[in-house]
Amino acid sequence: MPEPDHHYWMNRAIELSRRSPQAPGAFSVGAVIVADGAEIATGYSRETDPKVHAEESALDKLDPHDPRLRQATLYSTLEPCSERATKTRLPCTDRVLAAGIPVVVIAWREPSTFVENCVGVEKLREHGVRVLELPDLAEAAMAVNRHLDLS
Repeated sequence: MPEPDHHYWMNRAIELSRRSPQAPGAFSVGAVIVADGAEIATGYSRETDPKVHAEESALDKLDPHDPRLRQATLYSTLEPCSERATKTRLPCTDRVLAAGIPVVVIAWREPSTFVENCVGVEKLREHGVRVLELPDLAEAAMAVNRHLDLS
């Protein structure tokens, strides 16, 4: 099976991130889940409620036992969170692991704006998930978040 066009799908996720209502205390992120070369779910920050993350929104649209998830690739404009400010909600990294998604592609790593040390990439890799980073698309993914301190 040929390697998917990661840039195409990440650009789709970036496009979705622009739909996120701006919030002073949260990133604007887009996510796309792709299986067998087709988009099976999308999400973006604050799509369904003020606290929903992009990956969470996309995963919520699928049955957690959907067999396509075991061969899917998740594209997220930002590293999936390893910790949530909303402690009653599962971090996106844990959601990805529970879904059994084997490949995650990100545009940039989460800065210490809200969480001192996000370890989403490390946690995914520790559990056997293949994580790819597309640093050439980081600036485009960051652009919708310029209202925040990204240092």
